[in-house]
Amino acid sequence: MSSLADTAALFADRTRAALCEALLDGRAWTSGELARHAGVSASTASEQISRLVAGGLLAEERQGRHRYVRLAGPEAAALTEALAAYAPGTSRPRTLRASVRQDAEARARTCYDHLAGRLGVALADAMTARGLVDTASGIAVTPAGRAWLADTLDFRQPAGARRPLVRTCLDWTERRSHLAGALGAALCAAALEREWVRRVGSGRAVKVTPAGSTAFAELLGLGA
Repeated sequence: MSSLADTAALFADRTRAALCEALLDGRAWTSGELARHAGVSASTASEQISRLVAGGLLAEERQGRHRYVRLAGPEAAALTEALAAYAPGTSRPRTLRASVRQDAEARARTCYDHLAGRLGVALADAMTARGLVDTASGIAVTPAGRAWLADTLDFRQPAGARRPLVRTCLDWTERRSHLAGALGAALCAAALEREWVRRVGSGRAVKVTPAGSTAFAELLGLGA
């Protein structure tokens, strides 16, 4: 029970929680970038990052004088997103810039290495409706879904892979599930590489491009 309490305690600080939420974009940030995001001093951010690394939630790598940190893996991202979804509500933005960013993230964003927001939930619904994902008993990728991943995304799960092919992730803005796991990661990676979506600014928000609207409509019937 002590390990559960210790992990929970890592989130029981607003600065540490803000650092974890920022890293849900799946990218590596420097300590200075995270300090500015959280609105704290560099020394405070460094101290809290060290605690999160020691607790196993963040991983770090050094390049020259810079220390880059990222979420330790999909499990840390899932835990952070689940706690955000469990919160009673999204705080009201205090500035126009924050309001614009919040609206953009609610429409479409990355959740670690998969797509979330209204776009993520819509993609999950579309894949279920097309029989690529089965939710009748838990959640699983169907044979048709495996073929779709191979033919459309050129993705085949390696034998013996520890990461589940698909799992649900409760979306904190939609209060419904989007798709995570290897399937969610493959779809997000393809969407970014093929420019079906583009990142908006330096945050987690993404925007569907005209090419993406066409691709999602042709491949999954989204918006058709």
